[in-house]
Amino acid sequence: MRCERLRKLGAGCPGEAIREPLLRAIEGTDGEDDTDASGGPTVATRVGRRRSSGRCRKDHRPAYATGVEPVYVLARGAVIQPLRHGLRWTVEGAHRIPTFGPVVLASNHVSYLDPLLLAYVADQRRRRVRFLAKAELFDKRGLGWALGRIRQIPVQRNTADAASSLDAAVAALETGECVTVFPEGTISLDLEPMAGKTGTARLAAASGVPVTPVGLWGGHRIMFKGRKPRWRTGVAVAAVVGDPVRIGPGEDLYEATDRIMTAIAACVARARAIYPQRPKGDDDWWWRDERTAVARPAVRGGGAPQ
Repeated sequence: MRCERLRKLGAGCPGEAIREPLLRAIEGTDGEDDTDASGGPTVATRVGRRRSSGRCRKDHRPAYATGVEPVYVLARGAVIQPLRHGLRWTVEGAHRIPTFGPVVLASNHVSYLDPLLLAYVADQRRRRVRFLAKAELFDKRGLGWALGRIRQIPVQRNTADAASSLDAAVAALETGECVTVFPEGTISLDLEPMAGKTGTARLAAASGVPVTPVGLWGGHRIMFKGRKPRWRTGVAVAAVVGDPVRIGPGEDLYEATDRIMTAIAACVARARAIYPQRPKGDDDWWWRDERTAVARPAVRGGGAPQ
């Protein structure tokens, strides 16, 4: 009744002023361009349409906690609890990871533990992760079987087949999955953010799903490339989740990659700033100042899709 009286007087209804942008945010458009690089609707827009048509619960059930994935459940039980109780966690910004709907998490890479640490952060929001993992891991006996059962996505790096991995990742996002990537493509040996590869920007542009940056710090003290693992409890791990980075359908992929890595580097700097532990004696190889966490520009050039 109040809204009708306001309309007769030529004024808008306050509830509508709030409701419209909220609906746009839920549908993933925010009033911006909702088409992908091919001119079709983005993944976020398609998901939003399914939500508004009442099909969202059915379409997304496999992507969230209601889906039945026995191997994932077993893997989660074997990994999450030891991580929760064995490490000293500081997580900031986890609320920026949506609890449902498609999301791309992109993190720096300093440790062999990073995939598990990133999975732990996503689990705080009850999200199951689908990693873009190097195809060689799927060739390992036992591990390859497990990775396939928990629906991870193999990537044939530096080959033409890498494009099919992008298609698989886009398809996963279309079903509301949480896809996780390491834009640098490998572990940083100097622990600083490396130049990113364009694959993450390609994924964001093709799907229309923003990239949520994450900075991880601390896991390298346990497992680092070229060093013997030091398994022990009480090691601090800091994780910072930043604001999503939206990639336009026609944006230069190298510039988009630099924007993604700049956001990740800012998260790394913050993770170092809030890290609660300091080196003791000569054991300071793992320490870096927050001010040195600076993004490096992507390397322009040809080659296979990354």
